Amino acid sequence: MAASMQGRGVATGAREAAKVVWSPEQRRFASEDGLAYLAYNMRKPGKGMGEEGEEPAKEVMDVVHTYVPMQKRGLGLAGELCKAAFAHAREHKLLILPSCSYVSDTFIPRHPECWDVVVPESLHRAGL
Repeated sequence: MAASMQGRGVATGAREAAKVVWSPEQRRFASEDGLAYLAYNMRKPGKGMGEEGEEPAKEVMDVVHTYVPMQKRGLGLAGELCKAAFAHAREHKLLILPSCSYVSDTFIPRHPECWDVVVPESLHRAGL
């Protein structure tokens, strides 16, 4: 069962935000045509997360790959896929582990408002 999510980005010019579809069975967010996608794996919380006296540990969405075919690059589609994934994480009280280099090196630096759902660096380096 796929759920539709409208991208929440600001459209430039006449271009409107891409429609993003969530496919929990395939563990991915994809463009409506399925050609561009963001893939993730679900991970259980690791040590140091949700210890006694702290909030319960959150499940982690490990974003492992973002792909946009050549003919669709430069349209902001990778960013829309990421926005949908981060909105999903917030809504479902998940953390994101940005294993994908696009997410860690490009998307998050451009969107500092997303840090609230990113696995803290110390936990990431410790192997979660």
